Amino acid sequence: MWRRLGLTALFALPAIVVRLTGTELPPGVTVIVFGAGVVASAVLLSWAAEAAQVDISGSLAIAILALIAVLPEYAVDLYFSFTAGGDPTYTQFAAANMTGSNRLLIGIGWPVVAFVGFWAMRRARRRGEAESAEAVPALARGARHRQPAVVLPPRNRVELAFLAVASAYAFLIPLTRSIAWYDAVVLLVLFGAYLFRVTREGRGEPELIGVAADIARLPQSQRRALVTGLFVAAAAIVVMAAKPFADGLVATGETLGIDQFLLVQWLAPLSSEAPELIVATIFAWRLHAADGLGMLLSAKVNQWTLLVGSLWVAYTLGGGRGAALPLDDRQTEEFLLTSAQALLAFAVLADRRFGLWEAAAVLGLFVLQFPFPTTEVRLIFSVIYLVVAVALLVQKRRHLPGVVASIVRWERPRAV
Repeated sequence: MWRRLGLTALFALPAIVVRLTGTELPPGVTVIVFGAGVVASAVLLSWAAEAAQVDISGSLAIAILALIAVLPEYAVDLYFSFTAGGDPTYTQFAAANMTGSNRLLIGIGWPVVAFVGFWAMRRARRRGEAESAEAVPALARGARHRQPAVVLPPRNRVELAFLAVASAYAFLIPLTRSIAWYDAVVLLVLFGAYLFRVTREGRGEPELIGVAADIARLPQSQRRALVTGLFVAAAAIVVMAAKPFADGLVATGETLGIDQFLLVQWLAPLSSEAPELIVATIFAWRLHAADGLGMLLSAKVNQWTLLVGSLWVAYTLGGGRGAALPLDDRQTEEFLLTSAQALLAFAVLADRRFGLWEAAAVLGLFVLQFPFPTTEVRLIFSVIYLVVAVALLVQKRRHLPGVVASIVRWERPRAV
């Protein structure tokens, strides 16, 4: 455990030294140095957030944990929004990181977890670790389903319900071509309602792996001190790294003649999302694909409510003075495409099953549109996402009442 913690901290050390000494580096080197700092902070926060589940009780603690754990994913995007409040040239990047992180999470993260889960199940069968698919309910073939599928537990209907509401509302933002104060209010209230609803569920014992499990086994006083220290250290690292990393991305694009928007949209999310995707993949490899997919589903709800709602707040604090954060043509199209993909994601999981062919289709749609960042391609794939989503919702309509009911029906919280 200590060796892994030290090695991770070592990756962040160059970013800390460069920032504190004010050393000037070439744009490409700046991206690498501070990108490593962002990744290291995300890994440290991931371990701390997982281990903290042992001691967490109450909605306030969970709310604080959620806000801290997503800091690496939001830091770059909020920096761009904050800077855009005083410098209009940064407005074009304000929503770039948000659309990229959301689309990567679904287009890459969900299918990878499913594929790894199916592969792990096949390996387990060959080795005799599981006699049948039914031995692991989260990876099963039901009587009416021939393809293997990751099966989410009923409690994940809560995330699905809030994903549906947030996705439906998100379609209004491209129509106004801006993120206004009322959008921020609606989405932040949705996030608060989601946290409240989740905290009303009974909590079981967390299943931890790797460093997080080692931390959880420490004596209570040592564990809490270490988790607190990791939170503080990781938060400090990401705050120090966010600005130079973001500016480095823009400068690198200008120097190399690469589309700056694409660098901001895809490179930054790759660095911040990587630890979360790795943890989810490890869950799938250990025959807990439903836990991994459920984690990424929860992350999608957080990003689609808290992150989007926070953009206007950052813009206002940076000098926007309460005005709506404007979206240019490209950002509007990206937002529409991201909203359409989110609706498809809900439709796919409406029955809580993520089958092999569904995973392949989600990945295929993402990969096919990725190499062609043009208006026509974005609009065409937005329509494809919407048409497929509507068809799936009609097909799975008998599952929708259960998803809707999950928002208002809950168990009494259990004593911890």
